[in-house]
Amino acid sequence: MKEIKNVVICGLGAIGTIYAAKISETKDVNLKILADKERINKYTQNPTLFNGKELDFVFVTPQDNTIQADLIILATKNSGLESALSEIKNFVAPDTIILSLLNGIKSEEEISNVYGQDKVLYSYYIGHTSTRIGRNIKHDGVYNTVFGEKNNLKKSDKVLTVANFFDKTGIPYSIPEDMQYSMWWKFLVNVGYNQASALLGASYGDFQRSKKVNDIAIKLMQEAVLIAQAEGVKNTEKLIPEVLEVIKTMLPETKTSMLQDIEAKRKTEVEIFAGYLSELGKKHNIPTPYNDICCEIISAMDEKNSLSTL
Repeated sequence: MKEIKNVVICGLGAIGTIYAAKISETKDVNLKILADKERINKYTQNPTLFNGKELDFVFVTPQDNTIQADLIILATKNSGLESALSEIKNFVAPDTIILSLLNGIKSEEEISNVYGQDKVLYSYYIGHTSTRIGRNIKHDGVYNTVFGEKNNLKKSDKVLTVANFFDKTGIPYSIPEDMQYSMWWKFLVNVGYNQASALLGASYGDFQRSKKVNDIAIKLMQEAVLIAQAEGVKNTEKLIPEVLEVIKTMLPETKTSMLQDIEAKRKTEVEIFAGYLSELGKKHNIPTPYNDICCEIISAMDEKNSLSTL
């Protein structure tokens, strides 16, 4: 079994920084942050502060052809996935493993279409929300990396290779037996709570305290469950109850990433949540009225915010 030594991270936002900070502390790991020259200049002039500590990373541009990565971690926004797939080209070797920490349930398929399913593992980040103001990121260290093949009853060499790397770096992880179910569980969190929080300006505490606020998230998730059933996901009756249990553990004062995007006038990812769910609803002839209107409203908020920054 190979050992992961050369790691490339594409995307240095809140989640990418959590992983970059942890990996950079590990001996015998060669970590590079992939970015274009403009972003590198920005990061150099305004370094990332993670929990008050300035991080000093080694950057590479997409044109670099001196490194072949054992592991590539994609942590961009979904809007940046297409360009990221082009930018990592020089770093992909025959045995490179690619992990996507992007929201939604589409990115692994898109990566596989370019580089092959043999290089991709399903994965996502779940944990307490980080707070990002400019390049200043704060996070309490409570998170988990869920990853694996579609079915993990018997763990593949690729899965074990990444597990060994996470053990070495101290990155918390879990490998569920049914990765499809697990991916849809995370998708429900995003569809329900990210979107409801953006609509209502609600913190996790608001969801915990107010039944009416929480019911909006549930209605959005109920539509997603019907789509999951049509997509062949097993045990869908467990999805919403398990999401509700996790929401109870979130720090009351924290906000979802989508609400933080709205407040910072950054474009949201509503198209990969409500937008994609509406597409699947049409495919399966399943109405998705709550997600349809959610997509319209948040898209309008995005447009309003973009015009206000001109």
